Amino acid sequence: MGALLSVKNLTAGYGETVVLHGLNFELREGGITAILGANGAGKTTTLRALCGLCRRRGEIEFDGKRIDNLVAEDVVRLGVAHVPDGRGTFAAMTAEENLRLGAYLRRDRDGVAQDFENVYTLFPRLKERRSQQAGTLSGGEQQMLAIARALMLRPRLLLLDEPSFGLAPLIVQEIYRTLRTINQQTNVSMLLVEQNATLALDLADHAYLVETGRVVISGESETVKADETIRRSYLGY
Repeated sequence: MGALLSVKNLTAGYGETVVLHGLNFELREGGITAILGANGAGKTTTLRALCGLCRRRGEIEFDGKRIDNLVAEDVVRLGVAHVPDGRGTFAAMTAEENLRLGAYLRRDRDGVAQDFENVYTLFPRLKERRSQQAGTLSGGEQQMLAIARALMLRPRLLLLDEPSFGLAPLIVQEIYRTLRTINQQTNVSMLLVEQNATLALDLADHAYLVETGRVVISGESETVKADETIRRSYLGY
């Protein structure tokens, strides 16, 4: 399959601060691509730039269409869903109300109803807690809710920012298993930002290592995993 997302010479930042310095990468349709790097490398800014949430320059092409001049809402309308760091759930709303917000752009009632069942099948705990305020859910349940809410858009591309952050290892394993299932069952493409390189490389088919806003290593996940720099600095062996 061809590239669903193509990024060329992406520069981005906040105010006078430049965080990304000419990033180039691609993501194939139906694939899972990981962006690795230490804290402050520019991983989160990359996702925000794709969504139009920060100042940016360069070419961003989604499904053959330039989107670097679009505002965030128009990027969402094209089928790009963002699961931000910190999860971004609406704490005072119930889990189900959060999910309904994820589908706010859709008008296909039957499809939305079916997708409620789909996400409840993927995340049974959310069905049990659908009437509970999101702010009272555990960290792992809030992460599940954030992913499920993004899926309610029925996206073509899912942007995931540190989905393992702050969660217990067993919960992380459960979430990553579910992400693999989502990719296999729906063919939704994923761009995954992670500090946990082991997790990311096990899930992704392609990976980019970013340091100080620049891509320094890229390739298929198995190749990147074998790179000595990655092994020593990010995999710990």
